[in-house]
Amino acid sequence: MIARQRSSAFQLPSADLDIRPPGKNWPQGFYKCHPELKTKRVKALDWARYDHNIYDKILHWFAIIGRELSDPAITPDNVYNMDETGILLNVQGSLKVLISDQDSRNYRGAGVKRELVTAIEYISADRRFLNPLIIWPASTHRSPWTTHETPGWHYVYSKTGYTNTEISLYWIQHVLDPLTKARANHKPRILINDGLGTHESPELMRHCLENRIVLCGLGSHTSHLTQPLDVALFSPLKTAYRGLVGQRNNAGIHNIGKSYFTLLYDQARKIAFTTRNIHSGWSKTGLHPFNPARVLDLIRRPQVENIIPQTANRTADMPTPDDMLPTPVTYESLTYLRTRIEQNTALDSPGTHDVQKLANTAEKAFAERTILREENRKLYEHKDEKTTRQSVRSTTVGKARIMAYEDIGKAEQKRAAKEASAPRAKRDGRGLQNSGVDNRSRAEELEDGQREIEAFGMEEYFSVSQV
Repeated sequence: MIARQRSSAFQLPSADLDIRPPGKNWPQGFYKCHPELKTKRVKALDWARYDHNIYDKILHWFAIIGRELSDPAITPDNVYNMDETGILLNVQGSLKVLISDQDSRNYRGAGVKRELVTAIEYISADRRFLNPLIIWPASTHRSPWTTHETPGWHYVYSKTGYTNTEISLYWIQHVLDPLTKARANHKPRILINDGLGTHESPELMRHCLENRIVLCGLGSHTSHLTQPLDVALFSPLKTAYRGLVGQRNNAGIHNIGKSYFTLLYDQARKIAFTTRNIHSGWSKTGLHPFNPARVLDLIRRPQVENIIPQTANRTADMPTPDDMLPTPVTYESLTYLRTRIEQNTALDSPGTHDVQKLANTAEKAFAERTILREENRKLYEHKDEKTTRQSVRSTTVGKARIMAYEDIGKAEQKRAAKEASAPRAKRDGRGLQNSGVDNRSRAEELEDGQREIEAFGMEEYFSVSQV
């Protein structure tokens, strides 16, 4: 700001006074002259989400949700948070790698396909996560997209790949309500959403009122602090998915399409949607346990967490010393044997050196074997998955816009049964369809032709060729 003011012509007191703008090293010199200052990296944030603009909204939000959560009929297992997130099919995450100090590259190869699939997720305050709704950016369902078994999942397609009022209504009626009604046992359920118009259509609100579902919409531009899914789950979910994409890329699969999505997304959900992360999301947003200060204190006095490096105190799983040790088959047992030899055996300098060289070679061999076994396991897994996926013929699955995984399976079985029961067209030797008439011999065909010529009295002009 100081450099900008000094560089501005409007700050010059006189047109005759020459004041040069600061040089490129001026900030470093200014920082050294003022030890009371510190450097800080700031992130870009929409001004509408800034603390001063959302403080009143968050106060109002906790006043409303606090009254609802204080109801004795509301239990944590009936409090849900839903939100949608977009997953880029073919984007990998960043990695930390060891390279030569002469290598200046700071990137790696990646696919260029950036198709986005939307998933609607929801979690409960008692640390559960339920089946998602997947939105394909397409105009129909295709069979290879659901080769990986996902019982209980629902799928819908839309041209944009995003949710709308129709999809949100279907999700309430066919996903949330059936899966949570039995647990609620006629008690009210709270559904916290981001307050978008697609999530609060008149039809959707009517269904919620009829089924005792209390809709609680978050204030605008506050979801980054008050929505559990945004705070603690979607980030590790996307990180896990990108890591799995990177594994496929290392295995030679450089184009991740929709046929891979359900497999990778299912694995990513199991990695990210842990009970610890779900509890962290509800706790950091001050909802369960109910503690508005968790959020309000961040707005009033943004605190920088003290990052204290902690030395990992990992205890190796060492075998107990015995008189007769087995042959080492793991890195830990090899390390223990080496330590025992060095401590309990009187070796001269050449002998100690030889033992160290032998141990280093064995450790390297163990490490290479572990890496190769893991690579082989992943390659076999990729091969089996690819074989299963390619064995499925790409067909249009049903005509419904929204289908559950079980409905897709039934539609495929119905289509296969219909094709199997359809009569196969028989073809004669000339490639023409035979309409059910038995094949006749050549002599019979010649006789029929001759009789037709005689019936018309044209035997003087035509005859049946024997060729």
